[in-house]
Amino acid sequence: MKYIRLSIVSIVFVLITTLTFAQSNVTIKILQTSDVHGAIFPYDFIRNKPMESSLANAYTYIQQERGNNSQEVILLDNGDILQGQPPVYFSNFVDSTKPNLAARVFNYMNYDAATIGNHDIEAGPTVYRAIERELKMPWMAANAINTKTGKPAFAPYTIITRKGVKVAVIGLTSPGIPHWLPKAFWPDMYFDDMITTAKQWVEYIQKNEKPHIIVGLFHSGHDATYSGASASEPRNENASLLVAQQVPGFDVVLIGHDHDKLCKKFANVNGDSVLVMDPTSGAKLLSQATININLDKNGNLLSKTVKGELVETNQFEANAEFMSTFKTDYQRVAEFVKRPIGEFTQTISSANAYFGPSAFIDFIHTAQLELAHSDISFVAPLSFVSTIKSGTITVSDMFKLYRFENFLYTMALTGKEVDGFLEHSASLWFNTMTSTTDHLIKFKINPDGSIATDSQGKTQLSANFYNFDSAAGIIYTVDVSKPDGDKVTILSMADGSAFNEDKTYSVAINSYRGNGGGGHLTKGSGIAPEDLSARIKSSTEKDLRFYIMNYIEQKKTITPASLNSWKIIPEEWASQGIARDKKLLFPSNNN
Repeated sequence: MKYIRLSIVSIVFVLITTLTFAQSNVTIKILQTSDVHGAIFPYDFIRNKPMESSLANAYTYIQQERGNNSQEVILLDNGDILQGQPPVYFSNFVDSTKPNLAARVFNYMNYDAATIGNHDIEAGPTVYRAIERELKMPWMAANAINTKTGKPAFAPYTIITRKGVKVAVIGLTSPGIPHWLPKAFWPDMYFDDMITTAKQWVEYIQKNEKPHIIVGLFHSGHDATYSGASASEPRNENASLLVAQQVPGFDVVLIGHDHDKLCKKFANVNGDSVLVMDPTSGAKLLSQATININLDKNGNLLSKTVKGELVETNQFEANAEFMSTFKTDYQRVAEFVKRPIGEFTQTISSANAYFGPSAFIDFIHTAQLELAHSDISFVAPLSFVSTIKSGTITVSDMFKLYRFENFLYTMALTGKEVDGFLEHSASLWFNTMTSTTDHLIKFKINPDGSIATDSQGKTQLSANFYNFDSAAGIIYTVDVSKPDGDKVTILSMADGSAFNEDKTYSVAINSYRGNGGGGHLTKGSGIAPEDLSARIKSSTEKDLRFYIMNYIEQKKTITPASLNSWKIIPEEWASQGIARDKKLLFPSNNN
C-alpha cells in the first residue's frame, strides 16, 4: 500500500510538472508615444522656458520598464514628430550635415516601429524618405499606396516576437492628407480608406503570420464626425474607432492625430473587447497596454488579458544619458532660436484675432500680400493664443507667429468665390445673434443648451480656431444678425476701387487651405476638390515662416498695426458680445 501511495504521488507530481513546463506565461507591455511634435528635450525653444514633459522624460520611464525582467517591452510611435518645436525644424531644413535628429533619437530609444503622420509627410519626401532610410525600425502606413505599383508606399505592418509571442503591428495614417498638403509632398501616392485597408491586412496577417496579438497603430483620431464629417463617408480623417469597432482581430488600437486623451475598451462587431488609447501630444503621456498571455507547449494561445493606462511623463526627470548624448543638438538649436532678426515696436497677440481685425493677423496679411504680389490675402490664427512682445524679435518668435510649415500659394479666385470663402469662415466662427444678449462667437452647445467645456474646463468653440479666416485687400462687413451664408458683404477693394464678383483675383493663401483644408474653397467657394490644383498659380519653394523671417530681416523694424479692413455689425451687438465672450475664452485675462 505504501508503494502504491508513493507511485500515485509521483504520478501527480509528474503531471503537475509537465503541465507547468508545457505552458508559457508572458507579459507584454506596449508603450506608445504620439504627436510628439518635436518635444524631444524638456525645454520649450519657442517660449524660452523649461517643459515638464518630453521624450527625454519618457525615456526615463521606458528604461525603468525595460529593467523589469518579468515583462517584455515594445515601444511604438504614432507619428507627427517632424513638426512643432524648433529642434526638428532645425534638423529638417537648416542642418543637413548629419542624420536627422528624429531618426537618431528613435534609434537611440530603440523604438520597435512607428507610423508616419501627416505632419511628417509635411516635411516633404526629401526629409521623410531620408529618415526612413536612417531608421532601424519600420516606418509604416499600410493605406499610403504607391500609384505605380499599387502596393503600400511604406511598410504596412511588422511582426515583433517576444519569448515566443508574436505581435503584429499594423500602421495606418489619416487619409485626409491630400486635403491639407500639396501633391509635391506625397508624389506617386494616394491614401486609401482605413477600414478597407485594415480588413485587408488583418485577414492577410491572420492567415500568413498567425500572431497572438494584433495592434493597430493609427495616426488618426477617434471622432469620425469631427468638423462636420460623416462616419459613413469613405476615407474618413478620424476613423480609428470605426476600425476598432468594425474590423475584428485587433486587441489594442493605439491612436493619435487629434491630440485627445482616451483609454477605454470598446466592443467590436463580434462582441470582442478592443482597448483604444490616445496619449494626447508633446510626449505628455505614454499609452501603456499590458497584455498577459498564456501559450501551450506548441505556442498556441490559451488565454489573454488586456488592460491599459496612461502614464504622465512629467513625474520623471529627463534621462541624464539621453541629454548627454544629444547635448550638441540641444546647444545648436538653442543658438539658432536666439538669433535676432528684427524689431517690433509693439506687442501683438492672437487673442485679439477672434473679435475683429488685429495687428497680429494683419501683419501676416501684409507680409503675404507683398510676398505673393496678390490682390487679396486670407489668414487664420494658427495658435489659439500666441503673444510676441515688443523689442528684438528672434527666430523663436517666428514659431509663435506662424506655427506650421505651410507653403504660400497664389491662387486664382473669382469675386464670387472670395465671398463664398468668407461666408464659410463666418459660419464656423460667428453665432447668429438675435439681440445684444446673445453670444458673438459660435460655441459648442451641450444637449441641455449650456456651453460645452473640455476636460480642463475650457470653453469649447463650435469649430476649430484655425479655420477662422479673415481677409485683407478688400473692405467688408460681417453682419452677425443675419443667417449663415448671408453674413458677409464685400464693399470694395482696399484701395477703394470696385469689387466685382465676376472678376478673377489673385489670392495669397497657405497651402493647407489651398489644398481644401477646412472646406473654405470646396464647401464655401464651391470649387471641386479635383479642380483646386488648377487654381494654384504659384507656390513658394520653402515654408511661409522662412519667407516671413526674411521679410522681417529686410524691413528691420516693424510697426504692427491693424488694417481695419473689416468689421462686425451691428456694432453695438458686437461690442457687448465681445465683452461677454472674451471672459469665456480668456478667463485668466493674461493675454
